Amino acid sequence: MMPLALRFGIFTMEIAYLEPAISCLPADMAITVLVMALFKLYNRVWAYAGMDELISVLKASLVMEALYVTYRMLMGVAMPRSFYIFNWVFLFLLLAASRISIRLVRQVWRKYAKGDGSSRHKIMIVGAGSAASLLIRELRNSSNSAKIVCLVDDNPAKRGKYIHGIPIVGDRQDIAFAVKKYDVDEIIIAIPSAPPKVAGEIITICNETPAKLKILPSISASLTSSLSQSVREVNYEDLLGRDAVVINNREMEDFVQDKVVMVTGGGGTIGSELCRQIAANRPKKLIVLDIYENGAYELQMELLRNHPDIDVKVLIGSVRDYGRMETIFQNEKPDVIYHAAAHKHVPLMEHSPNEAVKNNCKGTLNLAKLADKYHVKRFVLISTDKAVRPTNVMGATKRLCEMIVQAYNTMSETEFVAVRFGNVLGSNGSVIPLFLKQIESGGPVTLTHREITRFFMTVSEAVSLVLQAGLLAKGGEIFVLDMGQPVKIYDLAVNLIRLKGYVPDEDIKIEIVGLRPGEKLYEELLMAEEGLESTPNDLIYIGKPIDMDHKGFLRQLEHLITVAETNGKKIKKEIGKVCDTYQPQI
Repeated sequence: MMPLALRFGIFTMEIAYLEPAISCLPADMAITVLVMALFKLYNRVWAYAGMDELISVLKASLVMEALYVTYRMLMGVAMPRSFYIFNWVFLFLLLAASRISIRLVRQVWRKYAKGDGSSRHKIMIVGAGSAASLLIRELRNSSNSAKIVCLVDDNPAKRGKYIHGIPIVGDRQDIAFAVKKYDVDEIIIAIPSAPPKVAGEIITICNETPAKLKILPSISASLTSSLSQSVREVNYEDLLGRDAVVINNREMEDFVQDKVVMVTGGGGTIGSELCRQIAANRPKKLIVLDIYENGAYELQMELLRNHPDIDVKVLIGSVRDYGRMETIFQNEKPDVIYHAAAHKHVPLMEHSPNEAVKNNCKGTLNLAKLADKYHVKRFVLISTDKAVRPTNVMGATKRLCEMIVQAYNTMSETEFVAVRFGNVLGSNGSVIPLFLKQIESGGPVTLTHREITRFFMTVSEAVSLVLQAGLLAKGGEIFVLDMGQPVKIYDLAVNLIRLKGYVPDEDIKIEIVGLRPGEKLYEELLMAEEGLESTPNDLIYIGKPIDMDHKGFLRQLEHLITVAETNGKKIKKEIGKVCDTYQPQI
């Protein structure tokens, strides 16, 4: 009736149109129920209605009106054309208002039922894009007592505008001011598309405030749960702020397919990640070799669970045992070897230098001999930045391992290469797990020097580089990653303390305890005489081989190993005779 009243006026409706309109009401009601069921308007949760629901109402009202017109034409009922226009507008507004009002009532109730919000948990969101918009809606719809008070975004065009009624109050440089002005308890970084470097810079700024910090990962990582549930604590990998090394998965898969791949030290941090990524590329067989059974067993269970179709074999043995290694080579016939087994703890090796020589040098020499003897296609050594002008035994023995690889490459059909990288975040014995343990126990966090710096990379980055080296190798190369800028360990300690919600030097003390035996203030990735050559990967370079007498070097190395096996007291002096870049600290 309302469309007729709008068309003719409430007191001047013509009976000629009123009676047919009333006679069509049963059919109109049937059409309405049928179309609303067809568009599932009865099955929606209107408390969370948005644009999708509004579009569905629009489509349904158009279909209804089209059927109304069709029915009247078939029944010979003549109505003014303006009636149908008024009828459709009225129908759409009635359907939309009756449903969207449920959401409006709910929002008003949530706003005023919780008071003025002064006692609620106050959140600031960094980022004012689609991810932030979705996050605001989810946080508002949840039953928690959080209140989103403001947003910041680096786009100057957004400043002063609103998203869902929340003001955008500035850019990243205004974060500290906004935290103070709005009494923010928690900051959520909601820019999943931001490059790691940008995210790292924002994290550093946020860490200067007393607010708790969280981050929203990529949208794809949130598909299995709600967006708000995907918000997580910022971890130490986020602090690195670097783009990960990317490898060509197709090339990697082609490389390892139909090959037997062996990983030594497979139960360790680097070795286990190597095994995971290799298994994902479906090798013919994966041999995991380690001297420690617990880590190897746990990895075996994980690989069998995640890759039940891959032939995985775990073997226990020491690379120092030539006989055991030869048995493995005879039985398994590996095509590719990734050699990650090594002693790597700098201070411990200063006190056990003979063990470092026996495990690192003798172990690598044993594998190199057997790789040559049994015609292994490719041998990839995992090296370290501590091998560059080493001041400690561990670094010197790893430099000798690099020299073994380069020497054997000149006299074997096997392609021998080495991969040199910095510290791995979170690996066993590294600085970050130590700092976290000290923070959890209430401090103090101990540093060896306020100015000490290190190169850092994630485990996945390190392994990506190793696998990329396997793809690019021609033999004799030392691959070096462009690791960006070195990280100041003091700054890392401060950021970790703040990430845990404490104030450095107030809640958790930082103590400087002095450099450990063999420790350098800074590490290098390349010796000046090595130079650099580019590769197809912009982040990976090749250090040019240094000329040396390979046969003479191997004779000296055999003598060094003999001295180590007799537990010679002057082993450091003997190391210096073979590794001329070794400069032990006095």
